[in-house]
Amino acid sequence: MKKRTKIIILSVMVVLLGVTGYLNIVLNNSISPTTTTTTTSYFVSYRNERETSRDQQMLYLDAIISDTNSTEEEIANAKQEKNDILALMEEELAVEGLIKAEGYNDCVVFINDNGVVNVVVDSAELTYTEAQNIKDIVCVQLTVEPRDVVINPYE
Repeated sequence: MKKRTKIIILSVMVVLLGVTGYLNIVLNNSISPTTTTTTTSYFVSYRNERETSRDQQMLYLDAIISDTNSTEEEIANAKQEKNDILALMEEELAVEGLIKAEGYNDCVVFINDNGVVNVVVDSAELTYTEAQNIKDIVCVQLTVEPRDVVINPYE
């Protein structure tokens, strides 16, 4: 193509991009606040990372289970570890659901290998009572001691 034709096509595309952005703003009547996007992306990102990590663990354990060179003990241990991971995932999901039922937009729960439970809640700050309610939910559902629960607000 000629240089002039390329410039015309490129100019038209830039104008169309600008018109698309303008129409998007006008038709939606607002631009969503950056904090909402940042907060949402934090929780989504964390869940994606957690899921990816767990998927890798499961693939590793599946490889041990299907490997013909694995001993019966290794296979049994891998199966038990898979079951433990699945139970852990269910517990985290249940606690997240209960915390969201308290009125929070979002939260993530992570149970460490040492028994410490980390909770991140979508809130600028938490009162003592709110933190205590979350801690009670975690302690009852997971049968952990209050000193093993760490709660952090995030907005």
